[in-house]
Amino acid sequence: MALGGQQSLAELEVLCKQLYEGTDLAQRIQAEKVLLELINSPECLSQCQLLLERGTTSYAQLLAATCLSKLVCKTTPLPIQQRMDIRNYILNYVASRPKLALFVIQALVQVIAKITKLGWFDVQKDQLIFRDIITDVKKFLQGTVDHCIIGVMILSELTQEMNFIDYSRPSSKHRKIATSFRDTTLKDILMLACSLLKEMLAKPLTLQDQQQQNLAMYLLKLVLNCLNYDFIGSSADESADDLCTVQIPTNWRSIFLEPETLDLFFDLYHSLPPMLSQLALSCLVQFASTRRSLFSNPERAKYLSNLIKGVKRILENPQGLSDPGNYHEFCRFLARLKTNYQLGELVVVKDYPEVIRLIANFTITSLQHWEFAPNSVHYLLTLWQRMVASVPFVKSSEPHLLDTYAPEITKAYITSRLESVPMVIRDSLDDPLDDTATVFQQLEQLCTVSRCEYEKTCALLVQLFDQNAQNYQKLLQSCSRNPLAVSIQEGRLAWLVYLVGTVVGGRLTYTSTDEHDAMDGELSCRVFQLISLMDAQLQRSSNEKVELAVLWFLDQFRKTYVGDQLQRTSKVYARMSEVLGITDDNQVLETFMAKIVTNLKYWGRCEPVISRTLQFLNDLSVGYILLKKLVKIDAVKFMLQNHTSKHFPFLGVNDNYGLSDLRCRTTFYTALTRLLMVDLGEDEDEFENFMLPLTVSFETVAQTFNSSFKQEEAKRMLIGLARDLRGIAFALNTKTSYTMLFDWIYPSYLSILQTAVELWYREPACTTPILKLMAEMMQNRSQRLNFDVSSPNGILLFREASKMICTYGNQILSLGTLSKDQVYPMKLKGISICYSALKSALCGNYVSFGVFKLYGDNHFDNVLQAFVKMLLSVSHSDLLQYRKLSQSYYPLLECLTQDHMSFITSLEPHVLMYIFTSISEGLTALDTIVSSSCCASLDYIVTYLFKHIAREGKKPLRCREISQEGQRLLHFMQHNSEVLQQVNSSLFTLAIF
Repeated sequence: MALGGQQSLAELEVLCKQLYEGTDLAQRIQAEKVLLELINSPECLSQCQLLLERGTTSYAQLLAATCLSKLVCKTTPLPIQQRMDIRNYILNYVASRPKLALFVIQALVQVIAKITKLGWFDVQKDQLIFRDIITDVKKFLQGTVDHCIIGVMILSELTQEMNFIDYSRPSSKHRKIATSFRDTTLKDILMLACSLLKEMLAKPLTLQDQQQQNLAMYLLKLVLNCLNYDFIGSSADESADDLCTVQIPTNWRSIFLEPETLDLFFDLYHSLPPMLSQLALSCLVQFASTRRSLFSNPERAKYLSNLIKGVKRILENPQGLSDPGNYHEFCRFLARLKTNYQLGELVVVKDYPEVIRLIANFTITSLQHWEFAPNSVHYLLTLWQRMVASVPFVKSSEPHLLDTYAPEITKAYITSRLESVPMVIRDSLDDPLDDTATVFQQLEQLCTVSRCEYEKTCALLVQLFDQNAQNYQKLLQSCSRNPLAVSIQEGRLAWLVYLVGTVVGGRLTYTSTDEHDAMDGELSCRVFQLISLMDAQLQRSSNEKVELAVLWFLDQFRKTYVGDQLQRTSKVYARMSEVLGITDDNQVLETFMAKIVTNLKYWGRCEPVISRTLQFLNDLSVGYILLKKLVKIDAVKFMLQNHTSKHFPFLGVNDNYGLSDLRCRTTFYTALTRLLMVDLGEDEDEFENFMLPLTVSFETVAQTFNSSFKQEEAKRMLIGLARDLRGIAFALNTKTSYTMLFDWIYPSYLSILQTAVELWYREPACTTPILKLMAEMMQNRSQRLNFDVSSPNGILLFREASKMICTYGNQILSLGTLSKDQVYPMKLKGISICYSALKSALCGNYVSFGVFKLYGDNHFDNVLQAFVKMLLSVSHSDLLQYRKLSQSYYPLLECLTQDHMSFITSLEPHVLMYIFTSISEGLTALDTIVSSSCCASLDYIVTYLFKHIAREGKKPLRCREISQEGQRLLHFMQHNSEVLQQVNSSLFTLAIF
């Protein structure tokens, strides 16, 4: 792009307007294309200067800053002097124009930060020339408030940039820079920020002064960036918020031992408006998370005492907590107290009794106002969960008072959730029960808290359950049933069932007694009675949320009281035998299975209930002891003999079910086949009887294939069959049982699946289940595919897989170019499954691939050619961008280089170039499956070449063909030496950095 003078400025500003303000997508794309050319243009610097000096809009200046940022981050760095000039120019530019738009200043400051980080170790005239940034910033701090804000922004952005990991660069180099910055500069920056905050607090705060607010905000962000720094290179996962400990360097002790440091941020919280005070609380969260080893025992006790004093002050003046931001950060702050300090240390703090009372009241109030900041409740429950869990380990004589307050917390949670139901239903609010992930998280925390003074919790739940169950029965028996009242009552019962399941599940996490088990029995009786009541009226009415809650309870009861031989005499069954006639876990299993069959019969159109029911059945079918008990139950025998859509509507294929609803069928047949396997042995007749419904379905599909008006029905039926068979194949882990399946499916039914792939290759909803079935059948799990020596089944299976992969590969390539949003579902997902199936076959050790060439069978050669064709249709970027694709391609490549180098050496040069480039790029991938497969593939290739070179000239005539194969690969390497250079560069970078 060659633009010059005033005209170029006008054109650039038009492009900026189109890029940042334009609504026409085509115009924006074109503007972005032209501006990308600008970055790579030799005149980039002069054009950026032109925009900064003479640009009339903030967007022109933003564009210049963006271009400069990309320019200084190029892999090939600019000369040192040029980077120095850019940095000094920007510093002078923002100093002379302090009233620039904040987003422009922010973008320019980012350029300074990037230059400083990337040049941290650059030396000129024996000086580390980019490290004098603090000196430059201090000049800003001596100027006006605007200049001071810019100086603080520079330090804040620099701290953030030093902590940012750019995965396109060696991580070890980043760590080296970050560690040096931590040791030489970061402490000074923190002390400078704290001193500026003290100065600000010492003066009367004018909260209406926007400049003063901005300065306070950027100073607090600077402190927060310092405290959030990755001090030891752990790159902690930010989502694991409750496990975070801040690894403050030892030479910072003096800052943390001064009580004034904590007092400063507590004072700032009380003095600043909510938008800023939540930043002060965020800093306090990090202060509370300081590693324990930074202090001696007396120092730690004093530090904790100051934190507790600050908590007390906040709770005694709670006005600021009405702001959701402040409230959330304060909840995080409370949770961190127990993360880093032991209960024994907390109870000896002077103000502990008063503070624990205030925290309890605060928690109760928070739980009662359930609609206010619901995402913060997690932190409060974390605090109480960890405190209660620590009670058995407290050695202090001081009272912990948790036996007083934990039951109150539990009661507040229970009653507040029940009270929320009428409001949710009448006002059509978002139901907390719909967010199951949050509900389960909270319940798992509550189960520990509820076990403290469990008698009180149990008595409350019994009272509430009886009261609500009686009201529900009255409503059902009423002649004029009020639907709103019924819905409210069912919502309350759903919560109560969840809560009973929670406290029963809590037995695993807290020391229990026989008395506690008896209480669990009391509660469980009520839920089992409710199940009978709800199931009796299923044909008239039903409630999805109650059903989901019941399944949660059943799963918790299973984990706690079913399957473990030690629990056979548990007191939980004493009360249940009196009320329900359930005396042991065998009868509980009968109840479980009856409930599962009922759900599968009557909830066929409700995917959440069916899915959760099948997951429960799957969990039951995993343990061998339970399986032996389950197969004796009549309900299980019924399922094994009647798994048809007549009895279980979710197995139907009518238009009422979406194609995605058929996914749960795999889980169903996996569990069912595990149950079948218990007594199957070598009984082929029993297996044929079990497969009869699928046999009928396949025969129906075969008849309807030629009838065009029934194509859609046949397709849906085949999708269901593929999912069913995948579940069956997954569970058949013995050679005998797998052979029965293979004899059943081959050749007739596999040919139907082949035809389906050929017909409906454009529809991933159809091809994906079929390909996944084939991939599952190729898995030699537990050596199930090691057929008898007289059996050709291994070769026959591979031939069928080869046909399907070749058919799919050829058809999918005929689709041509696909859009970005279509390329994965329509093409790449299927390719990744094909690669996974091929890898299983190559590594399964159940096929002798040399046989194919010996007898002139081209199935092996065809599937390898299909592999190449599909590979060349995928770009290198897509290969690494889509995780499932890369995790199937690279292990497959490893298998090919390990055992089939003759195929690799026969490839065309452009294919070899593609493969070597993919290895080079995969070496630096973060995914260990990808990088380790690349290393292994490279090792096999280099070993092959080394052996070829070592034996060259000494080979007898019979090895000439092998010699020619090795020679071809050697010639390719000699003519494309840059390939190995690139690979070596990647390897050395990984090894050194």
